[in-house]
Amino acid sequence: MGIIAWIILGLIAGAIAKAIYPGHQGGGILATIGLGILGALVGGYLGNLLLGTSGGALAGSLSIPSILFAILGAIILIFIWGLVTRRAA
Repeated sequence: MGIIAWIILGLIAGAIAKAIYPGHQGGGILATIGLGILGALVGGYLGNLLLGTSGGALAGSLSIPSILFAILGAIILIFIWGLVTRRAA
């Protein structure tokens, strides 16, 4: 799958993950695409590890399972990023 499919998958997954996850996550369109692409890698890896299938997320295919795995991975990344950047009060 081409780079255009990765960008589209990243944009869709990143935007949906940011909309689902509570709170404010900064970043513009490039951060959202990057979050979605990394989320696809994380979600595809976890899906492959736990379920034996990545739903196409590792290959960057634009299917419902690949988008769901990418969204799940992006939500996990948002959560981890929140833990890393949390400041002590």
